[in-house]
Amino acid sequence: MKKLIVFYALIAMFGYHISRAQSSPVTVKKSTTRHGPEKGSLIIIGGGGSTPAIWAKFVELAGGKEKANIVVVTTATGDSAEFSQSSIRSIKKNTGVEHVTLLHTGDLAVANSDQFVAAINHATAVFFDGGRQWRPAQSYLNTKAHQAFLDLLDRGGVIAGSSAGASIQGSFLWRGDTEGAQVLIGDHTQGLGFLKNSAIDQHLLTRNRQFDLTDFIRQAPELIGIGLEQATAIWVHRDTLEVIGKSYVAIYDYNTIIGNGVKHVVKDKEVFTASSGPFFFLHEGQRYDLKNRQVIEPVPTATTRPLAIGKEHSAKAAAAGSAAADD
Repeated sequence: MKKLIVFYALIAMFGYHISRAQSSPVTVKKSTTRHGPEKGSLIIIGGGGSTPAIWAKFVELAGGKEKANIVVVTTATGDSAEFSQSSIRSIKKNTGVEHVTLLHTGDLAVANSDQFVAAINHATAVFFDGGRQWRPAQSYLNTKAHQAFLDLLDRGGVIAGSSAGASIQGSFLWRGDTEGAQVLIGDHTQGLGFLKNSAIDQHLLTRNRQFDLTDFIRQAPELIGIGLEQATAIWVHRDTLEVIGKSYVAIYDYNTIIGNGVKHVVKDKEVFTASSGPFFFLHEGQRYDLKNRQVIEPVPTATTRPLAIGKEHSAKAAAAGSAAADD
């Protein structure tokens, strides 16, 4: 099992799909960042709805209400979404942006056509809907559409997504099995890789998933694991992550998992930036350095919320949750 995990992790790190590597139109560029995009931004949402602050950040990064041109990708939802305008109506309602285009296919040949990618080439933002994350992986990996998403980031745009639309942004596709989300390492293991060297989980506390990434990251130390609770997001620009939303984001780093918690000294006072458990939580407003694997946090004050650590808090938070319909 350990050898299998490492093999899949290598696929995620090098960013290619073995079965189609020779014919892929995707250009893998040398990057100065370890995880995030060199240009542009990512908004990765844990499902279960979004907050006004998350939508406001998305609109800002997309160019503002007047200039934003949003493409909403509904492939994860299933075939019925191709003929539904509900996603467009939802995006318009939440953002106030009028220029919103639906993009949907389950066909690699279509995703590899110039006609299909034209909308992405003119967009300032892309939003991936929820559903099942294996569907966009199966439909877009190593196609012209995949390259167009990466090009959007290169010209300073923003890619966002919720639930399955969050997980697909990682390089390793967590819960990507066609049989169901309960299979952690499934028959689809490569994500679209907007957040490089990563595995992303969602609905974290609501579905009591907070320990699921631990063993995987232990065996794949080059990857960063990120778990997002519902109505909570991370904004990633280059290698800086910032939390936006109602609840918590869990960080799974190899050194934290094996007990090598990082600490630094600020004004002669030790400030711990990792827990003694297998992961730690960040709340709204906190930032994290993905490259150096440490929290970016000012000196704690009487009004500063502490890091929520490990098993005790996560068990309490999970008890309050209830299941939802997508991954």
